[in-house]
Amino acid sequence: MKKGLKKALPQAEIILCSLADGGQGTVEALVRATKGKLIKKQVTGPLGEPVQAYFGLLGSGASAINQQQTTAVIEMAAASGLHLVPREKRDPMLATSYGTGELIKEALDCGAREIFIGVGDSATTDGGLGLAQALGAEFFGKLGELLGRGGKELKKLQRIDLSGLDPRIKKAKFLILSDVDNPLFGPQGAAYVYAPQKGATEEEVTELDAGLRNLARVIKKDLGMDIADFPGAGAAGGLGAGLKAFLKAKITPGADFIIKVTRLERKLKGADLVITGEGKIDAQTSRGKTPMAVAKLAKERNIPLFAVGGQVSKDAAILKTQGVTEFFSLTELSGSVKESREKAAFFLEKTAELAGTKLLQKNSFKNGSGSENR
Repeated sequence: MKKGLKKALPQAEIILCSLADGGQGTVEALVRATKGKLIKKQVTGPLGEPVQAYFGLLGSGASAINQQQTTAVIEMAAASGLHLVPREKRDPMLATSYGTGELIKEALDCGAREIFIGVGDSATTDGGLGLAQALGAEFFGKLGELLGRGGKELKKLQRIDLSGLDPRIKKAKFLILSDVDNPLFGPQGAAYVYAPQKGATEEEVTELDAGLRNLARVIKKDLGMDIADFPGAGAAGGLGAGLKAFLKAKITPGADFIIKVTRLERKLKGADLVITGEGKIDAQTSRGKTPMAVAKLAKERNIPLFAVGGQVSKDAAILKTQGVTEFFSLTELSGSVKESREKAAFFLEKTAELAGTKLLQKNSFKNGSGSENR
């Protein structure tokens, strides 16, 4: 995109900033901002197969983070993400967050006592069942049987036992970085809104929603905590709710947190244009996704904001009331989703060149003096 902008605006100063909202890219953005390090680890994937995942240990390059203790950042997508499952095998009835729990255990082994967990782009709808199982929790059915993994198990749940939970958890602090504000269940909950894209049929969506309702009931009965309706409970297939219930985690909008750490507000000073984007821009983008957090900052400063997406849905038009000036679609430019995916770098460059040209046409960029034009 920088190359494309330079073709249209050769005198421009261009500032790049890695951002995320709790989904993919969260670890990279925070490790880069704090000069930390990436650690790779083989864990259990969404369908039980081994996958190569990773987490980050943060450095001291950002004043927004307390560095008096070892801090780790995990994105659940690295271990339990939708991208790890081929489209034809996606099944939230079976998919587990177990691998994310294994990453937490590894971070604890590395001495982390403050752990940020990005919850987005998941393949799961298990309410954090698998994550807690990996950390020593046990879940029982009506006859006292130990439950297995996956969203299908939630409807059977009758009792939760956290006595076997890793004792280091009580000494650690957990912060959920969420990219959505959905409740746990109901029409706007984890199952109805997100399970279909993870491979669930209509019948399975209904069953998963009932399972999440049952999970909330048992958590309230056994743990004395009401986790159904807090914003973000439905993030990552209900993992937001599970983290709060099982690890006493607190929650914050992931995009806002990462914007603070990367000091984006300071970088926007004097800017003529902001460009942001994600894979698909639609009405859901407004529910805590990175582009809208950036758009809010741009709108407050009266800076034009162009949003670039692999695809841009018709219902994304509502975002124009929230700070987006123009949309650019790689699929529209390329002519097909397949072409835009296979040649993403090429079409991103072309899109950025178009964006720069459009800015010039709007006479909102004085392309001449150089470094002051950002």
